[in-house]
Amino acid sequence: MNLPNKLTLLRAVLVPVFMLLLFVKAIPLNFTLALVVFVGASVTDALDGHIARKNGLVTNFGKFLDPLADKVLVISALIAFIELDIISSIPVIIIVAREFMVSGLRLLAADSGIVVAAGFSGKLKTAFTMVTIVVILANLAVSGDFEWFGFSAGGVQKAVDIAIQALVWISAGLTVVSGCVYLKGYWNLIDSDK
Repeated sequence: MNLPNKLTLLRAVLVPVFMLLLFVKAIPLNFTLALVVFVGASVTDALDGHIARKNGLVTNFGKFLDPLADKVLVISALIAFIELDIISSIPVIIIVAREFMVSGLRLLAADSGIVVAAGFSGKLKTAFTMVTIVVILANLAVSGDFEWFGFSAGGVQKAVDIAIQALVWISAGLTVVSGCVYLKGYWNLIDSDK
């Protein structure tokens, strides 16, 4: 297994570590550590693709696993934020529905011998959503972990909460756009039963 694929696997393995840190408040600075793990996992997303393309190490396994690892990481975080009562379930449902649709397209394409790699719109959606998750985690760290040190977001918290909701809805919007791009690009696979 090459280095890019190992980095992708590492991203998938970090998901349960991230979730543990997010929910076990007995761990000191749990939100800050969850932020660090999420950022580390997100960095592997940028690294694996760059290394694979630069060194000619692009594989079908990597094309398949990379977007899957992204989905598991991002969806886990978003669902956790619903449970933590930070975001609404509606944008998350939109995001998850798109992921099912694209995964279905990938299965249909695989049946035809085609591997559907992540396109620009999908990468943009993933990057924006990951940044949104980092903002949410940073807010949790500031409002949760660092209040122990006497630091508080104070009066700006309301503005931060509104910004977070806006970022989540923009992520959902980008998700819809990228889903439409995938549908348009692979419509011939869906419409081939005429």
